[in-house]
Amino acid sequence: MDKGQFGRRDRLIQEKRHDTYHERRKLPEPTVCSECNAVFLEGRWAWWEPAVNAHAIVCPACQRIKDNFPAGYLEIRGGFFGSHREEILNLIRNLDEQEKKAHPMERLMAIAEEKQCTLVTTTGIHLARRIGEALHSAYQGELDFAYGDGEKTIRLNWVRE
Repeated sequence: MDKGQFGRRDRLIQEKRHDTYHERRKLPEPTVCSECNAVFLEGRWAWWEPAVNAHAIVCPACQRIKDNFPAGYLEIRGGFFGSHREEILNLIRNLDEQEKKAHPMERLMAIAEEKQCTLVTTTGIHLARRIGEALHSAYQGELDFAYGDGEKTIRLNWVRE
């Protein structure tokens, strides 16, 4: 028997989309997050009142926070940030509150001071991009971003000297 005619059987099968924080099975409805009380109902997460008999799990956003595994990274650089720090941080927190009300899986994880920049991390890609675009719109500067890992992560850089 010629081994070549059937091809190799030991190759890895590549999944089309692999996301540890995406449920592979449909969640029972209603489901409530045991950490934040977000409710999964009608195919989406929202801030509804949890039912008494709701199935309990840890939602993807809370799991990302527990694992310290952000989906969005925004680096803020430049002297402008130093002189407008409180104003910019208020903008970031206000956007977080707005986004979180409508989309419970999009949350601010941390704002960390690093040597060369301030790093903002989020549980989802949409909030990170929204913050970056708001900074660019309000204060100009330079904004660049790149999606990674099949558009499950995003890295943004905003700079204004």
